[in-house]
Amino acid sequence: MRQLILAVLLATVPIAASPAAPADVKASVANTSARSESSIKLDESRKPAEVLKFLGLQQGMWVADPFGGNLYWAEITAPAVGPKGRVTIWEPKQFYNQKVYDNYTAFKAKQPNVWLRVSPMETPDLPGKYDFMLINLDYHDVYWESAKYGIVKMDPDQWLKTIYDAMKPGAVVGVIDHAANPGDTRATVEKFHRIDPATVKADFKRAGFVLEAESKLLRNPADDHSLNVFDPKIRGKTDRFVFKFRKPR
Repeated sequence: MRQLILAVLLATVPIAASPAAPADVKASVANTSARSESSIKLDESRKPAEVLKFLGLQQGMWVADPFGGNLYWAEITAPAVGPKGRVTIWEPKQFYNQKVYDNYTAFKAKQPNVWLRVSPMETPDLPGKYDFMLINLDYHDVYWESAKYGIVKMDPDQWLKTIYDAMKPGAVVGVIDHAANPGDTRATVEKFHRIDPATVKADFKRAGFVLEAESKLLRNPADDHSLNVFDPKIRGKTDRFVFKFRKPR
């Protein structure tokens, strides 16, 4: 009888889940045969293995990849999270075209744990709950307007509310962007396509995220923030900040 009672008690005690293993990002980066040539050329300036290690990507995670239509991060994260993980790319409708679709379709055939969603830039379509997100060199565009590309004036607080709601409690959101000097955010974005790191911190704090860590992996003190990021003198070598935000549990 004692053994039966003990067995019943043990059955009702929740067993702690095994901690997830870190994603093997180095292997994904090194597997150049599975990646596009254009992506590989960006590795030197983006340091993907170091960045994703800092942000804590793990096997089995559900990853949201906003602005990911060029597949740069998906080519790395999808194999790294493994078959139990998944990557959902969100591409703004304003930048979605046949080439994006064709490249995604070819990649999906090789990497089945990847999905693509498309919606207007002002209304990100990220249904479900995600463990991890990386907004790479794009958050500043939430302050951008462009008649040419059909990008309307957005409310950063509302945009971030959508992101916050898409993440699981305890989820990580990484933000990498081109650093700007303090000033009027919209004017700075329009002129330089940069953003003041303090603005990003304030926006995410207001949205409910907690800044857990920041990294100097991509900083460049030689960049004085006075050039547009597309200027050949600085393109690919801008001073960039890396923030790790977490949604409270």
